Amino acid sequence: MSYKNRILLIEDSSEPAALIKLTLENANFKLHVEVDGINGYRTIEREKPDLIILDLMLPGMHGYDVVRKVKNNSSSLKHIPLIILSEKKEEIDIILGLELGADDYITKPFSHKILLSKVKAILKRNTSKQKQIKSFNFQSYKLEIDNYSIKKDGNKLPLTLSEFGILKRLLHSKGKVLTRNELLEDVNNEDAYIIDRNIDVHIASLRKKIGDSNIIETIRGIGYRCNI
Repeated sequence: MSYKNRILLIEDSSEPAALIKLTLENANFKLHVEVDGINGYRTIEREKPDLIILDLMLPGMHGYDVVRKVKNNSSSLKHIPLIILSEKKEEIDIILGLELGADDYITKPFSHKILLSKVKAILKRNTSKQKQIKSFNFQSYKLEIDNYSIKKDGNKLPLTLSEFGILKRLLHSKGKVLTRNELLEDVNNEDAYIIDRNIDVHIASLRKKIGDSNIIETIRGIGYRCNI
């Protein structure tokens, strides 16, 4: 099954977490749940989800501290959108959450339909920002999205449409593990008969053409990650 986006929920109360998980998974989002701030932040660093939803009153690390660490991070973490869910309804609490960098602040109790609408809106807005990117520059390479080309030291590399699509997706999601099924969405149907293991063939060819196998890391049993 191909999911729309991967969402991390950090919530220590099991019943609200179960209801949120049901709501979002029914909308075809993939949800992972952590129950404390420390493990929640570790998961953010490791998985780099597409969206974070978190409570404030968390064991281990307060929700505000999680938000602060994410938004003050110098890597790609600070660009991950974030929604706070909290019983704290005072104006000062809401203002603090938003000023720390949260994209939205929803007070409990809340409508799960409204939460779902906000999740969709934030992810759509974030995707639109990604689409505005015209090129990627890394090491001695330049990938130009509109021209479907990648150059190394000014010399164009002969990538297929599928290889270009896979590399572009990995660069957009740098540092985050993408499954083979997610990368299949970027394979051109004319290139090959499509099964998930075709991704391995495309990746092998891509590494050979790029000439640097360290840029794309294999995550055994899951998929691949771009390390630049």
